Parts: sequence; C-alpha cells; structure tokens
Amino acid sequence: MIKNFSRIETFLTVVKGKSFSKASKKLGISQPAVTQQIKLLEDYVGNKLVERKKNGIVLTKAGEEFYRVCLKLERCILNVEKEIIKIMNKELTFIIGASFMIGNYLVPEFLNDLKNAIHNEVLIKVDLSENVLNEVLDKKADLALVESPVFLEGLIYREWMEDELVLFSNSPLPKYVKKEDLYNFRWICREEESHTRRLVAEAFEEVGIECKSFNIVSVVTNPTVVKQTVLKADKNGPPTVSIISKYVIADEVENGTLYMARIKNMKFIRKLYIAYLKERKYDPFVDNVIQYLMSKRKIPLHSHQSH
Repeated sequence: MIKNFSRIETFLTVVKGKSFSKASKKLGISQPAVTQQIKLLEDYVGNKLVERKKNGIVLTKAGEEFYRVCLKLERCILNVEKEIIKIMNKELTFIIGASFMIGNYLVPEFLNDLKNAIHNEVLIKVDLSENVLNEVLDKKADLALVESPVFLEGLIYREWMEDELVLFSNSPLPKYVKKEDLYNFRWICREEESHTRRLVAEAFEEVGIECKSFNIVSVVTNPTVVKQTVLKADKNGPPTVSIISKYVIADEVENGTLYMARIKNMKFIRKLYIAYLKERKYDPFVDNVIQYLMSKRKIPLHSHQSH
C-alpha cells in the first residue's frame, strides 16, 4: 500500500506540467527530490513510468495506466478535503502576512472573494517581507505573500505571479528614458532595507549607473509614501521620480495624475511568492487558500492596459 501520497502528488505534477523542473518549482522542492520520488514510485510498481525527452516527458504504457489510477485517487482526496474543510470552517480567522506592495495593492483586489471562497474571515498583516516570513515561522500567520525571496529553513516557497518595477513621476515622461537622463531627475528613494531598492541598485550597478550621483531629495519607508511624495512634489524644475511596482500606480496612471516610463534597455521584473510552513504542506485549510491564490495569478488591474 502506498502510504506516502506526496509521491503521487509529485507524479501528477510532473505529468500535468510535462516537466521535472516545472514540478520542482510548483511543489517547492529540489529537482533531484522530484526525480527521487518518481524513482521510488517506479520501484514500488515495478515498472518504468516516465521517460525524459528533449521536449519534455512521455509516459510509458504502465505510466499511462498508473496516471489514470492516480487521477481517480486525486479526485477522491479532493472530495475528502472539501469535507474536512467544512468541519474546519468554524469562526476561524486565516492570517496572511504580506509585504507592503502586495498587502496594500494586490490583496484588496480579491480579499472579499477570498473570504467567500474559504468561508472564513481573513486578516492581512502588512510588513517587510522578512518580517512576515518570520511571522509564519513563529505561527503568528498562516501564510505569507512576498516579493523578496528570503529563503528561510522550514518554509515552502511557491512562485505566484510576476511584478514589474517602473519609473514614474507627476510630470510627463517619455515612454523610454535614457540612462544619462536619470542624473537630471530629483529622486524619492526607498530605505536601504527595502527589497525594491536593493533590486534596482544591483541592476543599476551592473550597467554602470551610479545611484550615489543621483539628486536624492527624500528617503521613505513604503510604496504608499513613495507614491504620495511624488504626487505632491513641486512640478517646477526637473521631474521628481521614483521606481515602484506598476500595480501601486495603476489607477493614477490611468487617470493622468502620474506618468509611467521605462528605462531604455532595462527591465525590472521580479517574482512574487507564496510561503508557508513545511509542516502544513498537507493542511487542507492552507491548501484551499493557496489554490485560490494560484487562480488569481493574472489579476485584471488597470496596469495591464497599455498607456
């Protein structure tokens, strides 16, 4: 009898994604661990199940039969989990720790729907990425949503969605700004502990842009303060600018109170992550929330429209 259902989950994830590496990312485990779990399954059933090809994986005849059985098992488990969730749905509050950008600008887009989907109250605790991850480790939060992958022992990380950082101002900007123009702006910057600041500074350093030579007029602590400071900046003289997630300024760009630009030959793309305790990997309550969040990977914000 198969007692370790994680191997079944790994097998299904490999087959559905047609890739060992994709399964590794989705499950939050190493690729060698994925390979080992498939090997253990093959040893158990006494047949080769999966063959690796250049363009992905192919199931053997035994693998196809085993896949059909596993799909039946998956449906049974999902039905059982739904029943368990019904039992668990008492007056509980699901606590999500979120970094500033995610907690203030992404989560509000679907918070009410999430509450309805899990039939429970949801509390959002907003802080720096590292702090909310520690909240999960300390069991003060059930799950974390972060843009800074501070990999801590005891947590599973799942890639959630992509974010782009863009240059913005309360004065009109060209669609693309040249690197040399950056020295002519007045800058509002995040504090040094900010993941956004570190990511941008590292990217600038790689192409020879010296942030120390910028005209920095203010250093602030979170995206909302960055946005408000730029919004209220004096429009006389050089533009006041900063770099921020496009999600934060989506509404203002649409209504024309802020202007977005990109830096020529540069693009700031970062991954957003879901993180939770390894010991809660098979917790149906946590899994229910994760499945909902994964369905929201493409949030229809105004920022997806072309400007």
